[in-house]
Amino acid sequence: MAGLRRRGAGPSSGSAGDKDVVLGERCGDLDLRNGSDIPEVSPSTDSTPEILKKALSGLSSRWKNWWIRGILTLAMISLFFLIIYLGSFMLMLLVLSIQVKCFHEIITIGYRVYHSYELPWFRSLSWYFLLCVNYFFYGETVADYFATFVQRREQLQFLIRYHRFISFTLYLTGFCMFVLSLVKRHYRLQFYMFAWTHVTLLITVTQSHLVIQNLFEGMIWFLVPISSVICNDITAYIFGFFFGRTPLIKLSPKKTWEGFIGGFFSTVAFGFIFAYVLAQYQYFVCPVEYNSETNRFVTECAPSELFQIQSYSVPALLQTVLGRETINMYPFQIHSIALSTFASLIGPFGGFFASGFKRAFKIKDFADTIPGHGGIMDRFDCQYLMATFVHVYITSFIRGPNPSKLLQQLLVLQPEQQLNVYKILKSHLIEKGILQPSLRR
Repeated sequence: MAGLRRRGAGPSSGSAGDKDVVLGERCGDLDLRNGSDIPEVSPSTDSTPEILKKALSGLSSRWKNWWIRGILTLAMISLFFLIIYLGSFMLMLLVLSIQVKCFHEIITIGYRVYHSYELPWFRSLSWYFLLCVNYFFYGETVADYFATFVQRREQLQFLIRYHRFISFTLYLTGFCMFVLSLVKRHYRLQFYMFAWTHVTLLITVTQSHLVIQNLFEGMIWFLVPISSVICNDITAYIFGFFFGRTPLIKLSPKKTWEGFIGGFFSTVAFGFIFAYVLAQYQYFVCPVEYNSETNRFVTECAPSELFQIQSYSVPALLQTVLGRETINMYPFQIHSIALSTFASLIGPFGGFFASGFKRAFKIKDFADTIPGHGGIMDRFDCQYLMATFVHVYITSFIRGPNPSKLLQQLLVLQPEQQLNVYKILKSHLIEKGILQPSLRR
């Protein structure tokens, strides 16, 4: 098209066109490099402890990696059980810590790739936006679940009442700082990194917020999905390691159909059994609530129908196999099949997405935090996708009105408003025949 315009125009317009083309090419060179020119991120260093290196020195690299991954996996699972024992608050801190580390790993990749451009304020603004978004989401959580606690403290009442306005003001400050940091030579790259930061926030902060929301519904809604993803990751690796022959997807050459299918059946079986074990304990099935009198999180309730043994008719085709016409199990076990199926069939696509991302920037792992595993993001790339599914699943098929949450909201109202609600509720119950109208003398 540029050549056609030069032929049809006069010399002056042609030279102007040439200048435009040259200028455009220069801007393109300055602002956007093609894939081959993107600087490679320095490869991760081997962070394996020296003790393990010496102990496994006689093995081949394949089996050495197997043992390193296995030992570190058992160590992480043991630590996870310890945190579960310490309670829901420690689990929330764990989620927050993982979120910050995953954000750091992704932002660091962007900084290493584009550090030669010396983009002003990139890292500072990225962390500032992280603080802003966390302030918004966790402020919403405090307003929803800690209403009675907030009511007793006037300073917190102000922050909660104007929470969204404060959050917007903080974000707007960062937005203005970004605009003021724009440099003429790097406009396009700066907007790339602005988008990079916001997508990273979407992946990490939003999903971790949903994980905590799931935790408040009951620890079982936190443990079964996360454990299903972990189980699928482990069993798919084992099946692929010993039986893998057929490549699954080009993005991850080491992933095989044998590992994918073996992981699926193992995860569904694990989820069904694990759900049965957890459903027997009040500690895991009751919603996590904050007790303002003791200033502690409590998990005490009368278990809902989801966690009470029910009798189900066995399909005729399976009656001969099982040798019975009915089977007793918890209704939650049926839901666990849906959760485990998603964890094993759709969850891995979070890992494939991460693999494509790493290939785009020519890196093997997000970091070298965990020997044999890579970075924290390498271990939790599937968990974020799972968190969204569980939250949508709960809101669509499980969650009903929450009396305790409604009561907390009522206690925040002014006395006149509370009295008005009481009168309306009383008249409604009288109309339904639940309450008898009081007799006046």
